[in-house]
Amino acid sequence: MRIPSKWCFVFLLAAISCITARAQNTSSPNDSSSPPATAQTPAPTGQQVARTEEDIRQRILLDRVELMEKRIQELEARGSSAAAPQTIATTPPADASSTSAAQAAPATQTPPAASEPAPAPASPAWSIGPIDFSGLVDGYYSFNANHPADMGSCNFPATCGNQLYNFDVQPNQFSLNMAKLSLSHSPDPVGFQVDFGFGRAFDIIHAAEPTNGPAIFRNIEQAYVSFKPAKARGLEVDFGEFVTSAGAEVIESNANWNYSRSILFAWAIPYYHFGLRASVPIGKYFSGGVQVVNGWNNIEDNNSGKTVGLTGAFTTKKFVWTNNYYAGPENGGTNSGWRHLYDTTLLLTPTSIINAYINFDYGQNTSPSPASFTSKWYGVAGALRVQATPKVAVTPRLEWFKDRDGFSTGTSQDVKEFTITGEYKMLEGLLGRLEYRHDWSNRPFFNRGLDRAVTKTQDTLAVGFVAFFGPKR
Repeated sequence: MRIPSKWCFVFLLAAISCITARAQNTSSPNDSSSPPATAQTPAPTGQQVARTEEDIRQRILLDRVELMEKRIQELEARGSSAAAPQTIATTPPADASSTSAAQAAPATQTPPAASEPAPAPASPAWSIGPIDFSGLVDGYYSFNANHPADMGSCNFPATCGNQLYNFDVQPNQFSLNMAKLSLSHSPDPVGFQVDFGFGRAFDIIHAAEPTNGPAIFRNIEQAYVSFKPAKARGLEVDFGEFVTSAGAEVIESNANWNYSRSILFAWAIPYYHFGLRASVPIGKYFSGGVQVVNGWNNIEDNNSGKTVGLTGAFTTKKFVWTNNYYAGPENGGTNSGWRHLYDTTLLLTPTSIINAYINFDYGQNTSPSPASFTSKWYGVAGALRVQATPKVAVTPRLEWFKDRDGFSTGTSQDVKEFTITGEYKMLEGLLGRLEYRHDWSNRPFFNRGLDRAVTKTQDTLAVGFVAFFGPKR
């Protein structure tokens, strides 16, 4: 009779199916010929994902009657060497060409066990292939107790708005400091960095550029290519526009301790240069560099002379000491008369809770001959950062700046400022700052209402928010 033999084959087939599924699930993880049949194993798009062992058993029982005749014929044709049933082989063979780079593990890495989830891929956030992306949006509200009347465009903030500030210069209103996007690739051996954006900070940075120059210059903070030979002991050479090496602060608010910039950042040093720079580590703690650039804050040079910069940094676990020196002709239309700047910063990092810095700048500029005159400016600033909790930090800052001849601020004066900033990290990539600042001079310098240069003091209160993203936080 035919029926009993069919049911015998059914039971035989079910046994073979279970044995095959068990063998696949318990195969050695180092056997790359057949991937583990588990729901955590990613499959290429358009393919069915492998079922678990329990799903396979249920599917076998549900399909058994329907497929009985077909299985008997296959088993009779194949004999004792029959292959595993096709209902189990739902996971396609591993194919490197059908797996994305983020999902593919190195060939030498052991595949995950069947009972463990597949490892998360290395975070591709803010990267597309070899290019890393970062950026920020920085806005604020600033209250100025002097209520200066000039609330419009203020690209020379020594004489308008929040005087002496960079870049939160707009008083008694909401304002956008900057919106910025960066693209970069670390040199291997060739790389690049491009930072572009808009906002009042970009207007102020490029205020010295000639008005007849390309308009795109005003939206670029940095744009340079890098070359770092593999066998050159860490030597890196950059060409293009890059921010200055001088100063204790930077252009981006979230990378500083205070929201407003110091007087030294705004009035003692340049913002950027265009030219060539090279740096190389020398020994375990020191790195040195040299720069040959068009000058200060100009992509297209204002004369035929060039400025030379020398940089050096001594780095340990407890402190970093940087020194920068720039010298060259900076008077427009002539190479007569040189400008010199010496900048040094000592950054103290004794603990993860308390950090501090001291910044000193000295500069001078000699006007063209024959009526040459040397203007001088110098000052010192210090700040202390206390990380009270992982999300809360407080930073007081105090500084003194002497513009002996009015070369920087337009007024011969001694000016001081005290700032205290509270910071709260609300989310990853989002921080808020509340800041009080008091500026005072030995001369009536600050505006009040419609009256200009009538008071020696200025008090402001600001709230700033910075949202930022990128591989380097």
